[in-house]
Amino acid sequence: MTQAAPPSTGAGRSVLLVDDDDAFRVRLARALETRGFAVTAAADLTAAVAAARREAPDFAVLDMRMPDASGQDVINAIAPLCPETKIVILTGYGSIASAVEALHHGAHHYLSKPIDADELTAALLRIEGEVDAATPPEEATPTLARAEWEHIQRVLTDVGGNVSEAARRLGIARRTLQLKLKKYPPRN
Repeated sequence: MTQAAPPSTGAGRSVLLVDDDDAFRVRLARALETRGFAVTAAADLTAAVAAARREAPDFAVLDMRMPDASGQDVINAIAPLCPETKIVILTGYGSIASAVEALHHGAHHYLSKPIDADELTAALLRIEGEVDAATPPEEATPTLARAEWEHIQRVLTDVGGNVSEAARRLGIARRTLQLKLKKYPPRN
């Protein structure tokens, strides 16, 4: 059984994809290319800045946490080079606090991992106004696991990443919190 090709919706728009996870970056780049986007992939801040200097992308899709820099560092580096670039932050460590911070510092949208190319494409088209912005996408009520994850991330942000203090404020054992943090964030 052959699978139908995804619709071509990128229409030649360029995307700078910055993520330190090689497998994720390669898969997402391929998927975006099949949707018509011209993708430049970068694994770190230095490569992202070099790519932005060569050609200003229409979109920049940035990982929030990387070994050498944060998504905010990438925003700060490329925003002056490419003021028209629309920036989307992707993170596996999503929280309301980090979303608000990213949006205040230049991001146009914020999405939680895991994400597929269709969700990302829809978000990019919504930013461009090609999808009716007056009709928000249907948002499912987050699962209890997702709500718990976001609450933990918010508390961790409030205490500056101190796991012991976060566990105390959450009223759980430090080890229990460590185990919860090792899990990949649940989908909505």
